[in-house]
Amino acid sequence: MRVGITGHRGLSTQVGERVRAFLAERVEEYYSAELVGVSCIADGPDSWFAEAVLEHGGRLEVVIPAAEYRESLPDWHHHVYDRLISRAADIHHTGMAESTSQAHQAGSEILVGLVHELIAVWDGQPARGYGGTADVVAYAERTGVPVRVLWPEGASR
Repeated sequence: MRVGITGHRGLSTQVGERVRAFLAERVEEYYSAELVGVSCIADGPDSWFAEAVLEHGGRLEVVIPAAEYRESLPDWHHHVYDRLISRAADIHHTGMAESTSQAHQAGSEILVGLVHELIAVWDGQPARGYGGTADVVAYAERTGVPVRVLWPEGASR
């Protein structure tokens, strides 16, 4: 089973802890030998999901939206990104250089095209900018990829 992740970054510590627990529970539902998690490994849900997949014994594939993507992530996240990318069984690239909203959406579209199911850590609200979680969910729905929304009840961004 190939499962992708999309989700909001910059969650509060409290919401983040609840989301991490939801992701770990969800990953445990898959047979580890058949699980391939696909992620862009940004800070937040992308990396938490990737870590849960690896801890469960699944394989990780990474989509890199742009050559400059790592540099666009927070400095404190670089060591997590580097550790996860070093454990990737496969890496997919968009071929884009700049880490723009268009590159992020292109990376997400590649990710959706690689999976049987998409997990979305999404509050149900419209995207705050092009390529946001709502745009990725809409793309998955248009292309027939099932979406499972995980969002803590009563939580806000």
